[in-house]
Amino acid sequence: MPGLFAGTPLEQPVTCERCGKTHALCTCPRDRKAGKVLDPKDQQLRIRREQRRGKFTTVIAGFSPRSERSDDLPAILKELKAKFATGGTIDATDATAPALELQGDHRDKLVAYFKGLGYPAKASGG
Repeated sequence: MPGLFAGTPLEQPVTCERCGKTHALCTCPRDRKAGKVLDPKDQQLRIRREQRRGKFTTVIAGFSPRSERSDDLPAILKELKAKFATGGTIDATDATAPALELQGDHRDKLVAYFKGLGYPAKASGG
């Protein structure tokens, strides 16, 4: 996308509406299709509990797909693993809707945690 006055000495690069940096340096999460900035309130998280081989796994789904340069799901997973002292992984079987998986039953604590961050998180499942 060309900037204001493209090709002239007065050319100004396109900047992010949230952080003010140029799009090349911006790390704000963006929608892949439209390119607009995604706020936490725009992502409907669903946190469910699954039982696998007799043990519980907590699955966090509903993160909007992001571009490769602003993918912060590994950072979120690392923070959650440290906070809840558990193991976890990113389930990338569906590339359009990645999900985080944590070992153990942390559903209620995760709903409260994500609501505190501004995500409209809801517990789902049994």
